[in-house]
Parts: sequence; C-alpha cells; structure tokens
Amino acid sequence: MRFDITDLRLFLHVVEAESITHGAERAGMALASASARIRGMEEFSAVPLLDRGARGARPTQAGDALAHHARIVLGQMEQMRGDLQLYAKGLRGQIRLMSGRAAMAHLPEVLRRFLVDHQTIDVDLDERQSPDVVAGVAGGLADLGIAADTTDIGSLETRPFKTDRLVLITTAENPLAKRSTVPFREVLDQPFVGLPADSALQGHLSTHASREGRQFKLRIRLDAFEDICAMVASGVGLAIVPEVYARRYQHPLRLGVVPLADAWALRHLLVCARNFAALPVHARRLVDYLAIA
Repeated sequence: MRFDITDLRLFLHVVEAESITHGAERAGMALASASARIRGMEEFSAVPLLDRGARGARPTQAGDALAHHARIVLGQMEQMRGDLQLYAKGLRGQIRLMSGRAAMAHLPEVLRRFLVDHQTIDVDLDERQSPDVVAGVAGGLADLGIAADTTDIGSLETRPFKTDRLVLITTAENPLAKRSTVPFREVLDQPFVGLPADSALQGHLSTHASREGRQFKLRIRLDAFEDICAMVASGVGLAIVPEVYARRYQHPLRLGVVPLADAWALRHLLVCARNFAALPVHARRLVDYLAIA
C-alpha cells in the first residue's frame, strides 16, 4: 500500500482532531475504513505514526513529519487546481508589487509589455524604500518586491532584475564632468544636493561617507530625482543619483555625468518573494517578464 491524497487528508483530520473517530467523521469516512487506512500507512512506513491513548490519538515524531509533508502536498494540489481553473476561465488576477525607487525607473516598459500581453491581469504598484519593500513582502502585504542588494533581504528568495550604477552629476562646465570616473572620497568636501534623511539611498551614501571619516555638506534635500537634477544643473551643488535618472535628464539639463569609481556604487536590483514556486500563476508570469527585462 502507498499513500494517496485520501490517506493524507485523513491523517491531517485525525491529527487536527486528536482522534481517529472524529478525524474519520471530518473525512466523511467510516471508522473501520479510516482505522484500516492508518494501519496501512504505519505498515508501509514501518514506524508508528500515532500514539493512541485514552485521551485520543496524537502524532509521534514520525507522524509530525508526515503531517508537515501532507500539508505541503495538499497545499500544492490546491494551488495546481486553482491555477488550472484560472486557465479554464481565462487567466486573470491582481498582482501586488512593491518597488524601491531605483527600480521604478526600469519598471514602466516591463509592466507595459506585461499588461498588454495579459489584458485580464492588473498590477497594484506601490513605491517604497527598499527596507519597507522587504518587510512588505515578508509580511504578506505584497506578492513581489524589487529591492537593492544593499538591503538585508532576510529569508526571502531572490532573482536578478537590473544593475543600478550610482553616478555623480554636475553642471556640464564643472571640471569633474570631463573625468571618466571619480572616487567618492574625492568629492566629499563639495556642496551636495541630497535626498531626504529617511531615504535608503541617502542612508547608503551617508554610511560610506562616515567610513571615510567625513559628512555630506548638504545644501538642500529633495524627494524627486528630477528636482535634484534641476538643482544641480543650476549650480547649487553636486549630487549622486542612479545612472538611469542621470541619463534621462543629462541632455535636457546639460548635466555632467561621471560614474563613481567605488565598487559599492554598483548595486544589483533583486526581485524578491517569500516563495517563487508558491506564487499564483499570474504572479509567476510577471516574474518571467522581470527576469528578461
């Protein structure tokens, strides 16, 4: 005899009810039939699965292991059934996606292609700081998140999305604009335009400034990269921003764009989830699009 789905469901009912009699009732099965199935499972396993006593039936250590795997198998069966129903009815659903600011510049084109190809799927996009993205995904507030690898991802699973390079922006006339690269420590005495203090990127930069024994000379903090770039173009100060934003405004604002020479200035953006395999089918479809972006 080998275990089947009926055996696994019955065993979980018995474990949850702590009684073979009540477990059989929940499974809609005669007591004699349920008892025979459990004996057959124990014979096949060659180990007792239940401790039977006056107060009911409780799982042994082997029974606990079986219950754990039974929940996984039955959960996967339910997921498979739900996925197939989605295909039968036409794939539809909503995906909750949280993204850090650096990734937001890369997402519109990917999401445009995805939404055009999947007319019955909606995306709820929420911009957060990378630590909040990780916390949101871990806490079940989002199906997927995109965060920088400078953030502690914890136990989340990850897939690569994009590479994000930090660059220095200046006016086009600034001598620094003619450099091919510039070390971070070399510009720390200059005035800067920065992000809000609670920004993950600003915190990242401040940490590296502290390691150099220095602090930023921030003339002003602004929340939007477009505003930061405009302020730099006016000669207010230098700024360090993701390259994708610097290139977007480089020609309209006549900015100098110089890559930072420091290894930490190259960040990797990661798609994260609690468990990619357990995602609904429509969310797994989006992961495929993000992976080839």
